[in-house]
Amino acid sequence: MAKGKNGPAKGKSGSTGTKGRRPAPPVAARRATPWGLVAATVAVVVFAVAAIGYAVVKVHENQPIDPAKGVADVKKIPGIINETINARQHTSDPVKYDHSPPIGGNHDPDWADCSGTVYTAAIRNENAVHTLEHGSVWITYQPNLPAGDVDKLKSVVDGKNYTLMSPYPGLKTKVSLQAWGYQLFLDSVDMGMVKRFLRDLRDNSQNAPEPHGVCANPNFKFAPLPPGPTPTATPAPSTSAPKSSGSATPSPSPTKP
Repeated sequence: MAKGKNGPAKGKSGSTGTKGRRPAPPVAARRATPWGLVAATVAVVVFAVAAIGYAVVKVHENQPIDPAKGVADVKKIPGIINETINARQHTSDPVKYDHSPPIGGNHDPDWADCSGTVYTAAIRNENAVHTLEHGSVWITYQPNLPAGDVDKLKSVVDGKNYTLMSPYPGLKTKVSLQAWGYQLFLDSVDMGMVKRFLRDLRDNSQNAPEPHGVCANPNFKFAPLPPGPTPTATPAPSTSAPKSSGSATPSPSPTKP
C-alpha cells in the first residue's frame, strides 16, 4: 500500500510542477553587421562632403576680386600693356585699330556673345571690342595652337560670363588676353597668368566703361561675323551711356534669350 500511495503522489507532484513552470525565453540570434550598407553610406557621405567642398572652392575661384585690387594687381604683371582709351563710339563700318587684337575703341553697335562663348573661327574685331566695353575678357590664340592647349583655355571660358575666346590669324604669340585698355601677350599657355588676368579684369567696374553690360547675343553666337577689312571709319555717336552699376543695356539690342 505504501508503495502504491507513493506512486500516485509522485505523479501528481510531477504534473503540478510542469504545469506551473514558465517556458524559458527563446535565445535571440545575433544579427550580422551589414558591412556593405555601412561602407555604401560612408562612401555617399564622403562624396557629398567632397562635392560641397569642391563647389565652395569653385565659388571662391570665380568670385570677382575687389575692383580696385584687380586694377592694381594687373598693372604689376610683367609685360602688361595698359592704355587709356576714350574713343568708344558706335559705327557699322570697319575700324582701324592701333592694337592687334584690339583692346578698345570705336566699335559695332552689335556685340559678340560673351557669355562664356568658345568661337572655333576668327570673329570680327568691331563686335569683339563691344564686349570689352561691357567688361568681358577676350582670349585669342594662334589658329595652329595644339588642341590640348586650346582645351586648357576652354576650361576657363566655356560657360563663364564676360568671357569669350577665338582663334586670331596673324597673332604674334601663342596666346593674348584682352580687356578694355589692357593686353597681355603670352609665349606659352600659362594658365596661372590667364586666370590672374581673368580674376583681375573680368567685369571689373573700375575698368570697363559699361560694367555688368549685357553679354548674351544669340544671333551673333550662332552666326558669328568673320573678320573684315579694317580701314579707318567715321563713327556715329554712341547711343550707349556708361553705367557704374546695374545691368547696362546698350542700344540697339539684339534678341535676348
